[in-house]
Amino acid sequence: MNPAVKKLLSLHQLQPVLVDIGASGTPPKMWQDLAAQSVYVGFDPDAREFGEPPSEVFYQSILVNQAVTADPDTTEACFYLTHHPQCSSTLEPDTPFLENYLFSPLFRVVDRVKAPATTLNAVVEQFSLPQIDWIKLDSQGTDLRLFNSLEETLRSHVLAVDIEPGLMDAYRGEDLFVSAHPNLLKQGFWLSDLRVAGAVRMRSSTIEKMTTLDAEINRDRCQAVIKKSPYWCNARYLRSLEWLAESESGQRDYLLLWIFSMIDQQWGFAFEVGMAYQQRFGQDTSAKLMQAEPMTQINLADQNLQADTTTDLFQRLLNRIRYKFTSP
Repeated sequence: MNPAVKKLLSLHQLQPVLVDIGASGTPPKMWQDLAAQSVYVGFDPDAREFGEPPSEVFYQSILVNQAVTADPDTTEACFYLTHHPQCSSTLEPDTPFLENYLFSPLFRVVDRVKAPATTLNAVVEQFSLPQIDWIKLDSQGTDLRLFNSLEETLRSHVLAVDIEPGLMDAYRGEDLFVSAHPNLLKQGFWLSDLRVAGAVRMRSSTIEKMTTLDAEINRDRCQAVIKKSPYWCNARYLRSLEWLAESESGQRDYLLLWIFSMIDQQWGFAFEVGMAYQQRFGQDTSAKLMQAEPMTQINLADQNLQADTTTDLFQRLLNRIRYKFTSP
């Protein structure tokens, strides 16, 4: 853990609340530095890959084996279990559209089950959570509606949001990036990271036809060599300083926003958070640290970059020397 992050967490006795919707597998690696001081809440009704976080990792772990819905009147939801557990959803896969892509078998529905359902608001109340600080939404199609289902008092204090919306339909009626992005911007977030992922645009029947003409062509080969077409993305949003100022946010929000920015390697923004903290709460030990540490990280990153460049140049020179003495 970054010593500065650890110091702030300890000095102010902060316990971030981290909510993970779509918790198949293990908790996000990005939360490792926060784990020992954090409350983790994981949701996923598909228990096939619902890993149990080691008890010693998080300060407190809460696992909810229920579907999450935006409708407070729904206590049971139809859940589509797919061939790949991480593609399961409360929304039905859009099979006709998916069949244009090689990864469509992952979305094949293997069962439809009635799963007990709950809402984010209900879980916050059930476990007496003070608020949600960072939420990761990988609900397979309902990320935006779930976030917006939070009561205003809870939603206004969320400092970081991770979503995985589609760029095109994988589910019927899903929340796409083109809807989620402007909505979050209007709520005082800014886009900190965006990673586009994709799939091979090719029907399974096309492979079958190719195989009849060339037996060496198969699904694995096509998957490996054909360019992927954009299909979904992983996006991270952080609260803006303007939002914190307008909402008269307290010290805790500024401290955690700084910590989250450091974890996301947004050192420039973290420095700005440090300056805003000093302006609002005065020049204290925390304010000094919040401005010094981002500069330290920038300098360290530059040193590492220069070292990598020097190593690369040396390796190129060495390769030329070897070539000179080994060439006929």
